[in-house]
Amino acid sequence: MGLRLLKLAAPLLFLAACNVAPLPDGSPRDSDDTAAAARQALPPMKQFGAAQVRRPTRGNVALAQDFLELSFEMESGRMLPRMTRFEGPVTVAVRGAAPATLGQDLRALIARLRSEAGIDIRLARPNEPASITVNVITQRELRRLQPDAACFILPNISTWEEFRRMRRSPLLDWSQLTERTQAAIFLPGDVAPQEIRDCLHEEIAQALGPLNDVYRLGDSIFNDDNFNRILTGFDMLMLRAYYDGALRNGMTKGEVAARLPAILNRLNPGGRGRGGGNASPTPRSWVDAVKRATGPGVGDSQRRNAAARAVAIARQAQWQGPRAGFSLYIQGRLNLLRAPDLALASLLEARAIYASSPDTALHAASVATQLAAFALSAGQADSAIKLVDDAVPTIKRAQNAGALATLLMIKAEALDLAGRPAEAAAVRLESLGWGRYGFGDDATVRARLREIRTLSPRPRGA
Repeated sequence: MGLRLLKLAAPLLFLAACNVAPLPDGSPRDSDDTAAAARQALPPMKQFGAAQVRRPTRGNVALAQDFLELSFEMESGRMLPRMTRFEGPVTVAVRGAAPATLGQDLRALIARLRSEAGIDIRLARPNEPASITVNVITQRELRRLQPDAACFILPNISTWEEFRRMRRSPLLDWSQLTERTQAAIFLPGDVAPQEIRDCLHEEIAQALGPLNDVYRLGDSIFNDDNFNRILTGFDMLMLRAYYDGALRNGMTKGEVAARLPAILNRLNPGGRGRGGGNASPTPRSWVDAVKRATGPGVGDSQRRNAAARAVAIARQAQWQGPRAGFSLYIQGRLNLLRAPDLALASLLEARAIYASSPDTALHAASVATQLAAFALSAGQADSAIKLVDDAVPTIKRAQNAGALATLLMIKAEALDLAGRPAEAAAVRLESLGWGRYGFGDDATVRARLREIRTLSPRPRGA
């Protein structure tokens, strides 16, 4: 709740399977087209246009269960006694040294919240008190006080100075609120533009509405698996319902549950009369295993053991959806170097689970990145190209520039391996533009390009 957790410890764990260190600029092996691309000036940053959202496919009975679990529970398992939200117009201000992309992405997000969620929200005017204040600080400052967070949000304050002074105050306890009047978001301004945008989407959504994250939701940003990076159609429906006129501050879970059917039937007529709503609860033991496998400060063997526990719990519960897929995905990524056969089997099973539902098409496409890397490292150029081509449209719709850049870099290497250098050069150039948004500084983009290059069995200089 109010905390965007760090991703898996290494963004490209599949590269560990090659056991090859990235090459520095100027290495004697830097003689082919990939090395030339890594040394040249990068093309302009690419950015996405309007979001292409899809309405949720579940019936309204299931959506009501989702709403209540998101709105009246916290990630810790604590229950919230009442519903709270902002009343009246909501204003958003930015403090600190914000990069230009933050302003662009914030304006786009506010426009979506107005049109898709029907929320009366706008940027605050200069010197106007704001409902939500986005505080841009350095990554070092943030990690000093929240070492396992990429960004976070708290109620009843506006500034970093207030947070440092009131860290242990009950005023910062969401469960004590009776109404939301003020919230502060803290995010680093010295990270990749995409990371900043991701924080804006998740933290502003939680400032406005639901505070929980639910692992079984495949089509939502309210999920700590971090596949969805921007607000989805499901998320916007939840927020529209949250601000519906039939609800108000102080309502209990029972009172909200009584009004939800009529609200959802009005807002989502396609889901009227459709069942569901019987999803099994997620045991704390599974959540703890996932957090241990993916969180900071844990050794490799402990991570692998935790991932194995998550898979075992998922199998015992006979899950077939996002929780089962995520357990296998984590196990696959963490075993690439130590047990590649187990890793590949886990990733293939995760992809099959994810591909079985339109709600997790993005997850299936993300697993395809790992599989394409496997294919490239095995010299299977055509297989790698097909995996990338199948995944790219879904990754583009999800507006994940980092994943898109990685896929295109893999495809470029596969095209070179297949003897198609002109196509490879064009795809590689496109990847660099997306990499500037997804990875940030030029050095990181170039390092990623070199890492992908080590996957290919193509002789250097060929």
